Amino acid sequence: QVRLEESGGGLVQAGGSLRLSCAASGRTFDELVMAWFRQAPGKEREFVAGVRWSGSITVIADSVKGRFTISRDNAKNTVYLHSDSPKPEDTAIYYCAAGNRVPSIGIRTNYLYWGQGTQVTVSS
Repeated sequence: QVRLEESGGGLVQAGGSLRLSCAASGRTFDELVMAWFRQAPGKEREFVAGVRWSGSITVIADSVKGRFTISRDNAKNTVYLHSDSPKPEDTAIYYCAAGNRVPSIGIRTNYLYWGQGTQVTVSS
C-alpha cells in the first residue's frame, strides 16, 4: 500500500510561481513511477506530467509543456510539480499518482495509488 499526500495548492496569480509537493509513504519510493494529473470542473481528469524512478525520464503534457516541470527526490520520497508561468486555465484540483507497472506514463489507468488532491486556483 502506498499513501500519497499533496501540498502546496491554493491561490496563485497568473505568471506567479506554483509549486506542488507529493510525499509518498508505505513502499519503496524509488520503485514507483510518479505523476501529476488534474481535473477542472466539468472536465475529465487529465495527465499533466510524470517521472520514472530514476528521474531521468520525464513526460510533460502538451498543454503545459514549456511551463510546467516535474522532479523527484528519492531521498525524501517526494515528487514536485513546478510552474513559473501558470495561467487561469490551469485552475483545477491536482492529484498525485503512483504506480509500479506503468508502461505508458500518461495513461491514468496505469496508476494504482492516488492522493486526495489539492486545489489550485490561478487568478488573472
